[in-house]
Amino acid sequence: MKYPLDLRRTIWLVVACMLMHGGGTASAGNRLSSEPAGARANAAGSVRADAQASADAVDDAGKVLGINALADASGSAQGDVADLMQLIHDGGLTEMRTTYNGGYGASLFFHAQSMTYYVALFQDKHFWRVIRTVDEARAEAVYAGFARQTAQLADVQIRKAQLQAQKASIERVIGESQMRAQRLQADIEVARAQEAKVADYQRQQQDETVALREEKEKAQSQLRVLQQQVQLLQRQAEAGLPGNR
Repeated sequence: MKYPLDLRRTIWLVVACMLMHGGGTASAGNRLSSEPAGARANAAGSVRADAQASADAVDDAGKVLGINALADASGSAQGDVADLMQLIHDGGLTEMRTTYNGGYGASLFFHAQSMTYYVALFQDKHFWRVIRTVDEARAEAVYAGFARQTAQLADVQIRKAQLQAQKASIERVIGESQMRAQRLQADIEVARAQEAKVADYQRQQQDETVALREEKEKAQSQLRVLQQQVQLLQRQAEAGLPGNR
């Protein structure tokens, strides 16, 4: 297992103490070499017990510190984003400033209990970056930077919305123009159909006029012939009567 730096230092300190204790034990063993066998056996057992106790102490210290380190790592693994979300859920924050640009936003929160500032950058209500600091000036500076960043990030989104609106407007004008063109085309077709009818009617009227003129001329010719015949018969009928010339 890899321990954090502080844990490794603590373990090395315990090991050093054990080695120093072991050195003292060796010296005691040298002194015991001149003592009776029973005394040396008791002393050796005591030395082994002390060494085992030191080793157990090192192992226990490593386990305890390791658990604490893992607990710290687990606690910090959730990060400032999770901390901010939990504080918002608990209602322990004061929202000091918020800037929106399109779907992006930046907020500055203050946690009065810990005198801590939280600066958040988010998109569509989802936190993206969170900076935690106790320095008010730094919090304001980070917030200003995040606010400018939202303007830059939203520029494409705003431009897209504008282009979509312009495209929709153009398409609406196209639709209206198409309807106008269809109405005009319908009117033109009606006019052309009517013009064709009028032309046919005019030709018919013209033909009838020509025929009537011919019939009129024929009738006039007949009338002249009849008038001549009537005059001739009239002269014949009045022949020999007084006053005739």
